[in-house]
Amino acid sequence: MEKTRIEDLPWRERQIVEVIYRLGEATAAQIQSELTEEISNSAIRAMLARLEDKGVLTHREEAQRYIYQAIEQKEVVADSALKKLVGVFFDNSPASAASALLGMADKLSTKDIDQLQALIDKARKEGR
Repeated sequence: MEKTRIEDLPWRERQIVEVIYRLGEATAAQIQSELTEEISNSAIRAMLARLEDKGVLTHREEAQRYIYQAIEQKEVVADSALKKLVGVFFDNSPASAASALLGMADKLSTKDIDQLQALIDKARKEGR
């Protein structure tokens, strides 16, 4: 079976995966406590089983508890999700996306500005 991409998951399943990425790993009870909406433990366990079937999560057993982890590294998923976001909302323009992100910041530190300038300089040097 082909693995499901995180960005293609239904929103509730995506919320669960986001909790696991934020925590690194989690039990069903930990996931339940992190969600803002009330959802039953059995519903969470059913979604966790579906996410394992879809190839998104895996688990290990420890002290009679299942501890869930994401299969794909957070950075890989973030890159894929960002590419989709830039494609859908910014017409495949990284510059437009960067402009929008900069517009969200009230104030950038000197360190942030220097880091952004270094990335721009590197891209220019590489001809990107």
